[in-house]
Amino acid sequence: MALRGPKVWLWRWRRNPLKRRADRVEAWVVLGVWMLTVFVGVLAGMTVSRSVEDGLARERVEWRPLVARLAERAPGTASENGDVSRAEHVWAEARWTAADGSPQSGQVRVLAGSQAGSPITVWTDREGRQVTRPVTESQARVRASLIGGVAGVCAALAPLAAGRAVRRRLERRRMDQWDAEWSRFGPMWGRTTG
Repeated sequence: MALRGPKVWLWRWRRNPLKRRADRVEAWVVLGVWMLTVFVGVLAGMTVSRSVEDGLARERVEWRPLVARLAERAPGTASENGDVSRAEHVWAEARWTAADGSPQSGQVRVLAGSQAGSPITVWTDREGRQVTRPVTESQARVRASLIGGVAGVCAALAPLAAGRAVRRRLERRRMDQWDAEWSRFGPMWGRTTG
């Protein structure tokens, strides 16, 4: 491991008569890797984010609410207070007619103790399959941003890791050159003139 002094910004780009060709190559590799990392990360993040947001917008357009009726009384008992907790919702069988006229049925979340025949809203896709309620525009933006951010960071790791491997190889090569030069000139230091 090389000893390092205080951190000096942009040291790779400063003029120095002791700078070797390997130092200049490493400077360009570092610059290229960082530029590629930022470019790949931003491009992947924006592409994935737009794709997710477009898919969620398509769902908002294509998915339709239908009125279904409970086929059975929902298990449990309804509470008397106006505030309904998530725990007071249970799964129950509901039936509805799809847009093409075919009868459909499925499990829906309803208040505990709801009576058979009670109306309930279900969401269906174009084929009439039951789906969840589509997300709102603001929820879609947040979800797309989060997924795009994660995708961008993950995509940016590839060029960053590749650059790290190239720098490690350059460092190993530089150390091998230094060892070779040391073995050639090191023995001369012990000689005296006289």
